[in-house]
Amino acid sequence: MSFLLKLSKLIDWINERVGRSVMWLVLVAVVISAGNALVRKLFNMSSNAFLEIQWYLFAAIFMLAAGYTFLRNEHVRIDVFAGRLSPRGQNVIDVIGILLFMLPMAVLILWLSWPIVMNSIQSGEMSANPGGLIRWPVKVLLPIGLALLILQALSELIKRVAFLMGRGPNPLAKPGGPSAEEELAAAIKQQKAGGQQ
Repeated sequence: MSFLLKLSKLIDWINERVGRSVMWLVLVAVVISAGNALVRKLFNMSSNAFLEIQWYLFAAIFMLAAGYTFLRNEHVRIDVFAGRLSPRGQNVIDVIGILLFMLPMAVLILWLSWPIVMNSIQSGEMSANPGGLIRWPVKVLLPIGLALLILQALSELIKRVAFLMGRGPNPLAKPGGPSAEEELAAAIKQQKAGGQQ
């Protein structure tokens, strides 16, 4: 188990670095988007390349940060049922979800997309739009992002199994302090209490 926990830390480190790097792409996308909008309004000019690079950057942010989002436990959850369970019960549900849904889905999409990506690279696929960009670099983001997500799913599986075996901390435990949702609920409660007085 100690080897697996070291492997988990390495995977976490990789996705942490990738996620922090990808954050800068948000700024780049905003600058390009704002610049493109300004040029279009001020000079009545536009470029398909600038529109497509915005889409490519969004794809890069979404695909490359999926593993980081999972590492930070910030992905979308519906905790109607699981939120009422003990930490052990929540981790059991996560193990089942990772094994039965997350890993099979990510591996299947990776396997099915691989020929499409390879065909795009080999053909040097270009955008059909005038002045558009080459397409294969954005398609390469799919297997890279899925590989990072699969690695992070394995890391999260290791951490949850370690917790269930009593060999590690609860990976679902939030850092100290209330969550954003708890702060919002407290503010609403306080506002309602102030309005009733």
